[in-house]
Amino acid sequence: MEDTRKTPKADLESKKGLFFEIGMVIALLVVFAAFQWKSYDKRTVNLMQRQVDDTPEEIIPITEQKVKPPPPPPPKQVTQIKIVDDDVEVEDDIDIDAEADEETQMEEYVPPVEDEEEIKEQEIFTVVESMPEFPGGMGALMTYLAKHIKYPPLAKESGIQGKVFINFVVEPDGSISNVKVLRGIGGGCDEEAVRVVKNMPKWKPGMQRGKPVRVSFNLPVKFTLQ
Repeated sequence: MEDTRKTPKADLESKKGLFFEIGMVIALLVVFAAFQWKSYDKRTVNLMQRQVDDTPEEIIPITEQKVKPPPPPPPKQVTQIKIVDDDVEVEDDIDIDAEADEETQMEEYVPPVEDEEEIKEQEIFTVVESMPEFPGGMGALMTYLAKHIKYPPLAKESGIQGKVFINFVVEPDGSISNVKVLRGIGGGCDEEAVRVVKNMPKWKPGMQRGKPVRVSFNLPVKFTLQ
């Protein structure tokens, strides 16, 4: 039997295609609206990110205030009082006028002048225009040394011989000073050479620019066993 309740107006099968098209249109509208909304959000986020990245950070330096420690207290000054008896005489007394006023003329204090003699040691030369000379020349010097040197007994017993090098200074007046051994051989020879050199007569002094000067002189003294 046919269903009498189903009328042509209530039959939707014939309208299925129309409803499908309407649904597709609505779905496309929803999808399009969704794309528009996401794109707007994306541009907004990108704009916000650019604003954040392009803003420079302001760095504020930190000022350190160093507090200086308080200065140490000044050292205590101790005043020493020396008690002097009444009968003790004190030198350099100063008279004080108790009735002096602003118009009183005071004598100017003049400190005593101490005489100080400065002794300046003259320069010792090693080479000068005219070197110092023993009286009579080098031949006379060798004769003097051979005549006055006494061979030390210890050096004879030990068989010591050789040269003792002596250094001394010929002063401007020709006298001998600052006698010392530069190189010795021992056995008493060093002391004997110093003794003979110290007892030499005055030399002819060395001259520099026409004036006598102090000159350092080296002299070898030879000890030979016969």
